[in-house]
This record gives sequence, structure tokens and C-alpha cells, in this order.
Amino acid sequence: MTFDRSIKIAPSILSADFANFGREIQAIEAQGADWVHVDVMDGHFVPNLTFGPPAVKAFRPHVKTFMDVHLMIAPVDPYIEAYTDAGADMITAHVEATPHIHRTLQAIRATGAKAGVSLNPGTPLSAIEHLMDLVDMVLIMTVNPGFGGQKFIHSGIEKTRQARAMIGDRPIHIQIDGGVTPQTAPLVAEAGADVLVAGSAVFRGGSVENPSPYGDNIRAIREAAENTRAAA
Repeated sequence: MTFDRSIKIAPSILSADFANFGREIQAIEAQGADWVHVDVMDGHFVPNLTFGPPAVKAFRPHVKTFMDVHLMIAPVDPYIEAYTDAGADMITAHVEATPHIHRTLQAIRATGAKAGVSLNPGTPLSAIEHLMDLVDMVLIMTVNPGFGGQKFIHSGIEKTRQARAMIGDRPIHIQIDGGVTPQTAPLVAEAGADVLVAGSAVFRGGSVENPSPYGDNIRAIREAAENTRAAA
């Protein structure tokens, strides 16, 4: 995928209808999603349990855009190959989930997948400053990971601005995950984010039988973010 800093909306399928994942993925892509975000949780690193490699493998044939797999698990390294074999285009690991994040990122890149690194709200940006040449994306959590539908944590805005300065000219995406809505999207877009994960804010009001609200929601988030950039 060619790198660019245009605003990309990555709906989190954690908020989709679990009985209709294939059709939900097709619906969000048809309605304008740029990426498909898959939140993997282990009930250990975060207080929830979601998708193993077989589920991700089942999603893969339905994803025509870009499958972005966010591993909220510890340990990470034993599962990297399973998730890349399942079809992940990008694997994001948490700096807090491994004592050897540099090695973890090397292992992700060795599979041919793109590598992301994520920071929880309480983790300083300095934790990743020596990793910039190993990553394709920095994911800044604007909620504490584990559940959808949480309230946006505003300290992530300044962290995003600092991350953008740290990245400089490198082709590294900045992704925001947590509480993204048409109200919060402009705040992080202005600070330098280009990939916006949204779960409930995308899926609210729609269904596989009535997917047009998904498109309305995606457009509302995208336009709010782009308008802020245009005004800057």
C-alpha cells in the first residue's frame, strides 16, 4: 500500500454484529471504510476476550481494503506468525506487553507484515523514541484498552502532536483508537493523526440490512477531520 497522510477511517469490527462478520465487513467497505480494524484481546493484558487467529482467518476473505490487527495480548511474540498467516496486513503490538518491543517489531516485519507500536494513555511517548526506524505506524490509545464505547482521553491530543514531531519525514502513520467521533476526530487530525479507529461511532444506527448509516457515520468523521486540516 502506498503511504500517504490522507485521513483514513478504520472501523473496529468489535462493534459489528458478531453473527454477521462477513457481511458487516463488506458493508463498511462499501460504505467508505479505508481499513478494517481488528481488536484482539486476551483477557489478560486487557479485561476482555475477542478474536483468535481462526477468526481473523475467517474475516480475511471479506476484507478487500487493508486488515489492521491490533494485538492487545501478552505475550505477543508466540502469536505473531499465527496472525500474519491468518492474513493481517498490519500487526500492532503494545510497548507495555513485552519486555523486548524492539525484538517484537523485528519479528513482525520478518513475516512481511507492516509493524505498528501502541501506547496506552499512561505510557509516555519516550518509550518508543528509539523504535522509529522499525515501525510503520504509531497507535495512540485515547481510552484504556479493553472495551468499546469509552470516553475519549484528551491527553492523547498533545501526545499525538509530539508523536508527529518525533516522526518527522518518516513514512509512519499515526493511528488514534478510542472515543473517536465527529467531535474528537478534528482534535487529533489537527495534531497530526491520519488513521482514525471508530467502533460504536461507525456502527451506530445501522445494520447489514440497513448499512447506509455506516456510510453517514464514516463521512461525518472523515469530513470533520479533513475540515480541520483544511483550515489549519
